[in-house]
Amino acid sequence: MKLALTSVACIALFSCMTLLAKSKKEKPTELKVGDTAPNFTLPNEKGETVTFHDIAGKKILYYYPMDSTPGCTKQACSLRDGHQDLKNKGITVIGISSDSVDSHKKFAQNHNLPFTLLSDVKNEVAKLYGTARTFMNSRITFLVDEKNKIVKILKDITVKSHAEQILKEFEL
Repeated sequence: MKLALTSVACIALFSCMTLLAKSKKEKPTELKVGDTAPNFTLPNEKGETVTFHDIAGKKILYYYPMDSTPGCTKQACSLRDGHQDLKNKGITVIGISSDSVDSHKKFAQNHNLPFTLLSDVKNEVAKLYGTARTFMNSRITFLVDEKNKIVKILKDITVKSHAEQILKEFEL
């Protein structure tokens, strides 16, 4: 009986150590204001290849969990409605999630989205930017300047008025 309990305790300890080691390996990147925004290349909703650093000027890179969900739709529509104000401030809006190109195409068409949506199906870019999570990626917005430096990071997103929040928080 004592040997069985010791074996169970060893297995439990080994399992906990394995999970702890795995969670340390999967710790997300923590980008900070002043860091150079990592460059990447992904397909957009049209299937065209887009390289982030090739987009000139200031950029809003907003990560969202999933196309066509209530919160993500509200966020995208807010950015659509505020798109002209952002554009007038010299800002290019780029959305990114782990959804497919086809999903992005439908989402953009269904909601008349005037900005680029990038498909990160393997979550490689989400890991670079620290938005990757086990079940659903985080909702985070980065303002990147003309030199590809991160100027601001928004983690507390108001989906219904995200464009207004960006303009206010980033003092644009």
